[in-house]
Amino acid sequence: MIYLNHFGLREPPFGITPDTSFFFACASSQEGLNTLLVAVANGEGFIKITGEVGTGKTLLCRKLLTTLADSCITAYIPNPDLEPRTLLFALCDELHVEVDPDLDQHRLHKALNHALLDFARERKRVVICLDETQAMPLETLETLRLLTNLETEKRKLAQVILFGQPELDQKLAHASVRQLRQRITFQHHLGTLTRAELQHYLAHRLNVAGHCGDTVFSSHAVGAIHRATGGVPRLVNILAHKSMMLAFGEGLRQVRARHARAAIADTPAASSFPARHWAWLAAAGVLAGSGIGWMVLK
Repeated sequence: MIYLNHFGLREPPFGITPDTSFFFACASSQEGLNTLLVAVANGEGFIKITGEVGTGKTLLCRKLLTTLADSCITAYIPNPDLEPRTLLFALCDELHVEVDPDLDQHRLHKALNHALLDFARERKRVVICLDETQAMPLETLETLRLLTNLETEKRKLAQVILFGQPELDQKLAHASVRQLRQRITFQHHLGTLTRAELQHYLAHRLNVAGHCGDTVFSSHAVGAIHRATGGVPRLVNILAHKSMMLAFGEGLRQVRARHARAAIADTPAASSFPARHWAWLAAAGVLAGSGIGWMVLK
């Protein structure tokens, strides 16, 4: 990335791909992680994590999976918009359960149940994480409930964690999945970053990426970014990245309010202003005569 050396960074600090090395323990995220760890330790059946788009549900899910890596058998389904039989095959694949591809749904259930019993005999806990579950068909949710019916006298043989947007609550309100709804024993709603948390968030990501110099984002720039994003981490990352490119274009090592405002104006999700494409980068001098335009526009 074109500004890494300029700011003394080893890697891009504000990517939008979930990366657990950048996990920031703000109040809401840390509470969510604590809720998940307590629920898993208690052996509960269903756990629910909701949050608006861009608030870090997938990152929290991956953080949990890395935390549990040595103590549990885990399965991760990133896109559960699947019909029941396909979901069962996906779970078999994640749990390394070998099954005949021609098995019907009933026999798939039996194969998974046998595998769960084997894990229990080995004293291994099974945790199944499903992302974007607001898109899961109702009949597939019911299939999950049936899978968790298997239990010992002490605990469930499989714990299921549902990650989804707030629309998941609407889906769970449907009468056909009321039994599943009653089995959700722990839940948490991910919030956004406060103004104070946002300042620490920006510094945290920069530090993880290798920065060790002076403060990069001025107080006024932080305020502008928070007002435009409401503290939604994904939007914050987009604006922070663009703002740093603008500062780099001017040869500055601090992002100022004007850089943040220009980035906001170019980001439809964070601004009511018309998108201005990338013309503002050229105006800032990033592209002019540098021979790196293709890197920006790529």
